[in-house]
Amino acid sequence: MNYIPITDAQRELMLARIGVASVDELYADLPDAVLLDNAPDVYGGMSEIDLRARLDALSAANFAAHEYVSFAGAGCYDHYVPAFIDYLLRRPEFFTAYTPYQPEVSQGTLQAIYEYQTGICELTGMDVANASMYDGATALVEAAFMTMRLTRGKRTVMLVSEALHPEKLETLETYASSGLIDPVYVPVTEELVTDAQAFADLLAQHVGQIAAVLLPYPNFYGIIEDVSPLIAAAKDAGAYVVLDTNPIMLGILKRPGTLGADIVVGEGQPLGSAMSFGGPGLGYFACTQKCVRQIPGRLVGRTTDIDGNQGYVLTMSTREQHIRREKATSNICSNHALNALAAGMYLAAVGSGGLKDIATDCMTKAHYLRDKLLSTGLFALSAASNDRQQAFGYEFALRYIGEHDLSDWHAELLMRGYLAGVILDASNDSNDALVLFAVTEKRTRAEVDAFVSEVKDLG
Repeated sequence: MNYIPITDAQRELMLARIGVASVDELYADLPDAVLLDNAPDVYGGMSEIDLRARLDALSAANFAAHEYVSFAGAGCYDHYVPAFIDYLLRRPEFFTAYTPYQPEVSQGTLQAIYEYQTGICELTGMDVANASMYDGATALVEAAFMTMRLTRGKRTVMLVSEALHPEKLETLETYASSGLIDPVYVPVTEELVTDAQAFADLLAQHVGQIAAVLLPYPNFYGIIEDVSPLIAAAKDAGAYVVLDTNPIMLGILKRPGTLGADIVVGEGQPLGSAMSFGGPGLGYFACTQKCVRQIPGRLVGRTTDIDGNQGYVLTMSTREQHIRREKATSNICSNHALNALAAGMYLAAVGSGGLKDIATDCMTKAHYLRDKLLSTGLFALSAASNDRQQAFGYEFALRYIGEHDLSDWHAELLMRGYLAGVILDASNDSNDALVLFAVTEKRTRAEVDAFVSEVKDLG
């Protein structure tokens, strides 16, 4: 049967109530470029056989990442996802479960979330973790707003390193347009690290105004910055410290909690979630106990019932569905529970030792690839003064200095079966743009050698 959301009479009543004569008048403020001037070009009814054939044809037009050797990263990584994760995620107990408002019928989901939170706390060295956020970018934004609440709105300046992921900076800027927070950006040096002197100058310039400093660990270019002096300076200025981290690298790096971070956020896609065209992922969010009352999203706790039996409940859930909207700590309420469940299972399966081995394997192969690429003479370090031994994880940026147009070079390697990193400035017509490479545990040394051979052959 046809589905009619509202009748013509109901539409006219609503238009009259808000004081406009027509739908066109309602949308009069929108530019013509975004308005449809004709009906959408959609297919009519199709049989199941025809529909399946159509969908298969559309799917075949996509590049499937597993058919290529991927050296692309920049926030979405081709890590191995153990087979059992997808199998368990698709069980109806998890796959069809909704928000566990009623603990008496949601113990399995609540316990799974609790175990995920525990894993994130152990990974980051923090006291409390929530049940995940929408993604890594919004987790970072929520951390910024959280520090503003912690300072009771008296401090609104956010000192933000430009070595964070550019898309996270864009998301922060979008939310900052509300006027509630004031991000001040710390530039990146030629060595692609946060400018420590500019950081110190901005701290001095905004005395008593800075709610938080937002720092990467490692940064967008894969470099493991020494954030300890920056954290110490931020603490002296009375600011909270937010670290944006790569969860795989936390298998070998010092835990952010031991460095003095107050809030730790990041994109959890590497922990058991496929790339899936860039999503969905999940944002993990952890903090110290002193911050817990302002934590966004929801938090599952363990308790006992009146008979002394162990159980799990939503200990805190200060979201707009649960209390007065003006009192909510967050209006980003999607927590991507299935992805959080995947992350929890991944962490439980690999353990601390396994995560360390995975991170070490990735780093070893990344260093091997960088040395090989530099030896071709087609790539150079990002700056003349850059230390070749600069600490980096399993991602690194090099400058292409070959003779080809960089976009053409990248496209040709794709035709040869390789995702040759991510061009960081596709608008740069010169061949002086940076290419960001990532190497995960899925890559073999034979694949690296074959890729470098193709790079040499292409020139």
